[in-house]
Amino acid sequence: MGEASTVEYLNILAAIILGIIEGITEWLPISSTGHMILADEFVRLQATDAFKEMFLVVIQLGAILAVVFLYFHKLNPFSPAKTVRQKRETIEIWLKVFVGVLPAAIVGLFLDDWLDEHFYNFVTVAVMLIVYGILFIVVENRNKNRQPATTSFADLSYQTALGIGLFQVLSLIPGTSRSGATILGGILLGASREIAAEYSFFMSIPVMFGASALKLVKFGLDFTLTEAVILLTGMVTAFIVSIMAIRFLLRYIKNNDFIVFGWYRIVLGLIVLVYFLL
Repeated sequence: MGEASTVEYLNILAAIILGIIEGITEWLPISSTGHMILADEFVRLQATDAFKEMFLVVIQLGAILAVVFLYFHKLNPFSPAKTVRQKRETIEIWLKVFVGVLPAAIVGLFLDDWLDEHFYNFVTVAVMLIVYGILFIVVENRNKNRQPATTSFADLSYQTALGIGLFQVLSLIPGTSRSGATILGGILLGASREIAAEYSFFMSIPVMFGASALKLVKFGLDFTLTEAVILLTGMVTAFIVSIMAIRFLLRYIKNNDFIVFGWYRIVLGLIVLVYFLL
């Protein structure tokens, strides 16, 4: 086996590992950025910096396609199996998603590069992991004996949708976790864990499609065959693992709270701090 072939096989293995990490951490409220920072120390693609930067964003397409696959019927307003009322309710879900993604889209358009430049470092990521881990524990303990006011998308008001969208703005700071910020925001604003999680999934569709499209345009579509294989491997892996992660989370939160994820974030944040400081 030649040196070039060895590099290709190692790159495919790295793409699979990174796809697994993306598929799990994108949906669980534990910060994909924190995990990717650690993973980058041990699993590195042998490619140009431009390709690696694009790869880490565009494999999210695989993850987001898992949401589209799992919720296709629920999110399809043109389904012939739906009544007129159900189609109208589906359109309302999309309108609430649009309201929710608007704040982060506006802020991100102007400040995303600045935030990455000033906050994309291990200290910020570690601190955000720990802070939001503590918040999850505090909020869940506070809500133990409280009944959520919003238990269906029909109950989800546009005001609440906008409020959750404002929490999503916080996820522009690396280490916060997009799903973590939106789920935490949803719970604080009276949504059940199930609605907070599903609304977070739906909000990710336009956000992640947009981010991936921008990265692809910036990188250009002039892939080598090897780069195309690596990218597709990562996306397919992220797609398959995302399906399992989403199904696991929805089953888990039916009878459990998010406290375990809070503790996990705190431990991971401490590991990130210790590893990079030493």
